[in-house]
Amino acid sequence: MVKSSKVFIFFNCDADKNEASMNIFYNHAVYKDTKTSRKNLWKKVKEEYGAERIQIAAENLQAVETAITEGDPVAASDFIQFGAIRAIDCY
Repeated sequence: MVKSSKVFIFFNCDADKNEASMNIFYNHAVYKDTKTSRKNLWKKVKEEYGAERIQIAAENLQAVETAITEGDPVAASDFIQFGAIRAIDCY
């Protein structure tokens, strides 16, 4: 039996989150579905936010952090403008 696991990738992208604007060669860090790796993903999102490369409404910062560190990181994308998190199943 083949066991799958998820990894997450943060992408900078256009406002419409078009797949063509998500450059795997620019955003090449992969985050495992572990507590430590999710914290590192949150750190990356905070860095991008602090550098003003993405936008998150101040009232949504806690929701983004919770989704990334405890819930579904992909759901955090709904609160992020000019950025998205995608999940990939790995085998």
